[in-house]
Amino acid sequence: MPEARTWQFRWWRNAPREQRRTVRFVAASAVTGLVVATGAVAAAGPWDSGQRKAERARAAAGPATGGERHAGPRRPLAAPVLAPLDGQSGARGGKSGHAAAPAPTRDGLTDTLKPLLEGDGLGPDRSASVVDVATGEQLYGADQDTAYTPASTVKLATAAAALSALGPDHRIDTTVVTGQDGIVLVGGGDPTLTARQGTADASLRTLADATARALKARGTARTKLMYDTSRYSGPAQHVIGPNENIAPLSALMIDEGRQDDSDRGPAERSADPAADAAGEFASLLRERGVEIDGDPSGGSASAKAERIAVVSSPPLSALVERALTNSDNDIAEALARQTALASGQPASFEGAAKAVTDRLSKLGLPMSGARIADGSGLDRADQVSAALLSRLLARAADPGHPELRPVLTGLPVAGFSGTLRSRYADEAGSALSAGRGVVRAKTGTLTGVNSLAGTAVDADGRVLAFAFMTTGSADPEGAQRALDRLATAVAGCGCR
Repeated sequence: MPEARTWQFRWWRNAPREQRRTVRFVAASAVTGLVVATGAVAAAGPWDSGQRKAERARAAAGPATGGERHAGPRRPLAAPVLAPLDGQSGARGGKSGHAAAPAPTRDGLTDTLKPLLEGDGLGPDRSASVVDVATGEQLYGADQDTAYTPASTVKLATAAAALSALGPDHRIDTTVVTGQDGIVLVGGGDPTLTARQGTADASLRTLADATARALKARGTARTKLMYDTSRYSGPAQHVIGPNENIAPLSALMIDEGRQDDSDRGPAERSADPAADAAGEFASLLRERGVEIDGDPSGGSASAKAERIAVVSSPPLSALVERALTNSDNDIAEALARQTALASGQPASFEGAAKAVTDRLSKLGLPMSGARIADGSGLDRADQVSAALLSRLLARAADPGHPELRPVLTGLPVAGFSGTLRSRYADEAGSALSAGRGVVRAKTGTLTGVNSLAGTAVDADGRVLAFAFMTTGSADPEGAQRALDRLATAVAGCGCR
């Protein structure tokens, strides 16, 4: 029906700008993220860290949309107002079916992005890469193959490696096993283990309930308690030293070692998270009628020890979303170590770095000049290129890699969630307001380092992955605004 397709595009071209933005926002939100060939996937994820004020923005938890199926007569489908977000064919008749969303041209994107990349606000080192998610083709590049310090955008690499190694359904166990003189609390590396009241998947209180029941069933009302952190190896302290953005790394900790009631952002941290967790566990057991002899002590559980209680983390998909949306450094480092364990490497900084690097290589990503030094991006020794980040995001939308989808669903939504909640002005007519809701991106911020990597649905409904990086800026707020302008330009561009 050529007349119908012509009408669709005429309506889109002539529609008021605000109406087009509304339709794009609804389309982008409804399909949650981006799935090549079948549509897009985009959902809000949960959580981020605190290198700067923007990194401390609290995440907005938005309700997920869902639908119900009702029985009824089948009717012909109306022609779509917008082309499919996969930028290729319609649901049924291939390219001869519904019209595809046109891809921007290299020249069009260059004319739009080059002046912004060369403008004020960014540091002397600037790089950019924009990739068509449907085809994997790079549509714009500027120094895209040079590796720079990525800051927290390296969490995208950590997340993709963990999902590739373990799958989105993997959970991390914290267990209690029998010991020679009592019981042993064995840390599995779950940073979400919590001692707080609530209904968390990994609750130390739930573990204490199950342990107390098991001991009483055995006729045991008094025991010794040891704790085992042997799953991790190497230095516990991050190279940046004691810091409010990350706790010492341990296979056993509660509430990320936080010394207050926060669950994200900067906070004073425990100097010995494992000992604190074991001490809290002993107190919980005493409250449940089990007497603990003395203070808990460190040790190792026997490989043949009997498991008497266990709690598990949320699935890895949820951990990835939490790590990306709020840039959670503790979870990111845990994901890197879980990748190491799954790859037969020591669960140390060095072993995790090798495991993550190997997994990214196996995904076929451009690794020239890349160096992974940690899982969180707090280490300035991290080096990745804009091409690596943009192609990683495109790979996460590839139907051939459904295990990587949480990399997309965990991206903060511009103006709404995570580290992008307080960015992108909400006033009508703002230069950045056009990016609200249609840009999703991971932020990266260290002193003199700013980066932004994510996805956007452009003015024609095409899904694009982008990465923008800069170093050496003396104006962090100005650099952030400049990166946001670049992402907004991608979202607002038909660019042909």
